Amino acid sequence: MSTPTSPVWHPFTQHGLGDPIPLISHAKDARLYDAQDNSWIDAISSWWVTTHGHAHPRIMAAIRAQSEQLDQLIFAGWTHEPAETLAAELIR
Repeated sequence: MSTPTSPVWHPFTQHGLGDPIPLISHAKDARLYDAQDNSWIDAISSWWVTTHGHAHPRIMAAIRAQSEQLDQLIFAGWTHEPAETLAAELIR
């Protein structure tokens, strides 16, 4: 459990009030887990995983493959093929 004195700022949280918040160690599909393997349904889908759930194998494989080739590139005079392909598909 995260303590009320944790140095981490959690948005939308009144620090020092209420119960300690769970310290999540991993997630799969629609569930969150702590180190003791207690689980909770991720009812808000951690905002960004609503459609496919946490750790979807196909998405994880794509992230892994892309990060091994080019993990990050700022768009300050540079571009890369995945961004160009996505942009072309979005406006098509």
